[in-house]
Amino acid sequence: MNVSNYLATALLNQVFRNTAYTRPSKVYVALYTSDPTAADTGTEVSGGDYARQEVSFTVPTIINGKQTIRNSADIVFPIATGDWGTVSHVGIRDAATGGNLLYYGPWSAARTILEGDRPRILQDSLVLTLS
Repeated sequence: MNVSNYLATALLNQVFRNTAYTRPSKVYVALYTSDPTAADTGTEVSGGDYARQEVSFTVPTIINGKQTIRNSADIVFPIATGDWGTVSHVGIRDAATGGNLLYYGPWSAARTILEGDRPRILQDSLVLTLS
């Protein structure tokens, strides 16, 4: 997954310019029907009982030379009460609604979410790195 412009700016300012960054107390997974991009310009799913889901991550470990974290449990979305469209990307956000995009990337394979479907992201399959 990729770091958003917002998070990159916040981290660089905090570390190298002594500008405070208040970290979020919780982070949430959002689903998108288009690439959110580093500038947070994608189309997030809406309607049909869609809601971002809180996610927790493992302790960072070095994998292939990069600090890596993974989701520590399955992420289960609500049952869709209407069609959500073809979900192609995921994002990590700092609020249950609104807020800022932190990380983003393609879903392993685009999926069309129809009424009655219950999307999930399995444990250890959402991988964030810093190198």
